[in-house]
This record gives sequence, C-alpha cells and structure tokens, in this order.
Amino acid sequence: MALPPYRVDYSAIVDRPPITWPNNARVAFWVAPNVEHYEYVPDSDGVRNPWPRTPYPDAREYSYRDYGNRVGFWRMLEVLDQHRIKCCVSLNLAVLEHYPEVGKAMVDRDWDFMSHGIYNTRYLNTYDEAQEREFYRDCIDTLKRHTGKPLRGMLGPAISGTPRTPDLMAEAGLIYHTDWMHDDQPVPIRVASGKLVSVPYSIELNDAPAFRTNYEGDYFARICKAQFDQLYKEGAESGRVMCIALHPYLIGQPHRIQYLDEVLSYIMSHDGVWQTTADEIADYYIEHYYDQMTAHTSGT
Repeated sequence: MALPPYRVDYSAIVDRPPITWPNNARVAFWVAPNVEHYEYVPDSDGVRNPWPRTPYPDAREYSYRDYGNRVGFWRMLEVLDQHRIKCCVSLNLAVLEHYPEVGKAMVDRDWDFMSHGIYNTRYLNTYDEAQEREFYRDCIDTLKRHTGKPLRGMLGPAISGTPRTPDLMAEAGLIYHTDWMHDDQPVPIRVASGKLVSVPYSIELNDAPAFRTNYEGDYFARICKAQFDQLYKEGAESGRVMCIALHPYLIGQPHRIQYLDEVLSYIMSHDGVWQTTADEIADYYIEHYYDQMTAHTSGT
C-alpha cells in the first residue's frame, strides 16, 4: 500500500473557514473516560513492555489499575450522572466481556464508544497488515455484539499504531482518529479511501499524565477551567472542541472525585456549550465542513 508523504495538511486556525456548532454553541465539549483492562501476565511483543517495573506479574501496577473497574468507575459514574454527561468511552473492548456490570452501566446510559484496543497491554506497532485488519474486525464485531452500536473511531491502544493505521481504519469503516492531538478543531486526515478526521483529544487535560507527574486534583480542576475559558472566548468567532480524558483508577480515587464535580459544574453552567461525543462531532464535521476544509487546504 502506497503511503502519502504526510497525513494532515497544514492550516493556521486563524485563516480557516469558521465552524458553527449546533445551536450556535461556542464549544463542543466531550468527556472521554478511558475504561481499560490490563492483563496480569501479558504476552510481550518484544518491543514495548507493558509492565517494565518488574518481571511479570507486577501485582502493584496491575491492581492499581484494577481499582478503576472495581471502585473508581462507579464513583466517577455518580458524578457524571449528576451532570447528565453523555460520554464517549475510550474502551478496551475486553472490558465488555471481563466486567459485564461496567458494560451494562455504559450501555444503559447510551454512551458512545471508540476503540482503545482489546487490552491496554497489547499494541499495534508490531502488527503486519493482515493482523491489523483482523484487529479492526475484532473491535467492530465485539462492540456490536455487546452494545448494538457501530464502531466509529479509535484512540490507539496506549496510543500505538503503524504507518498504515489511518488507511486501515478508514477501510474498515471508521470515521475518526483521536491519536492526533494537534488542534482545537477537527481536521481531515489523508487516507487512501473514504474519509477520516482527527477529533481533538487531550494529553494535557488528561488525569493520567497530570497525576503521574505529581500534580493533583486541585491543579487539574484549575487547568480544565482555564482551558474552557480560553476556548469559550475563541469559540465566539469559530467553534472549538474541548476534551477531558479520564481514567477511573485515577479520577475515581476518593480524594480526587470532588474535582471532577467542580470542573463539570463550572463548564455546564455556561450557555453555548454543546455537550456531545466524539462520534457526534465527527459526524457533524464530515457532513458540514470536511469538503470545505479540504478545498481550503488544497487552495481550490
């Protein structure tokens, strides 16, 4: 398969055609809980070690993450319910089989789902083309079987991928990728066939890198509110996207959950917020702005 020399055409955000979200919202706001399953003794691909701290099994790191599905998810869910947040879950699809209660809770709330791989201890980097095609088939079939929903997008497992990944995603019928954290608006991704867009995700408003580098819940709440304020101001001219990425084993800790409530209370108190999902953002952008943006970047 021939690969393009680059995936995304450059476009300065100040020069683009403006985006208008539904009901003239300034900010399309979506919440991405990363609901994950880590294997206790994973198979090593010889390139990336899921548990580098110690020889397998690493009970400390495994059990730390297992807390999310046992306790943290339910604590997080209570706050999300209070604010009527419809999430788009970054989902390790094996969760639906290993933790049926968690799966049922998400389906009951009609959340959307993007693939985060099957397990968070298996990565795409070493896959050949046939293996990667089978990976998408497995993700699509597993989600449909357990939720009745089609798979529309992906955050690569542990944000892993191959040079072929965007092309194979589009070939499989997916319409968005969230690994490309390079913008405050959706943008087209160049693929061999079909249409694929980048929907803004976040490595900054993301509890995992924040809390692993000795920041805490009060700081996380502060930067989330500051980010919203700036995007809300800019969104008066052209709509912006804001994503908050959560991990139940982190934000669901007893000493942190109050800060999620604080952030959601603040954001949802504003008019002009389209509380939505990555599926809905991608659909809306492709219908209303994809062709306009590709014409803009190509100079036609």
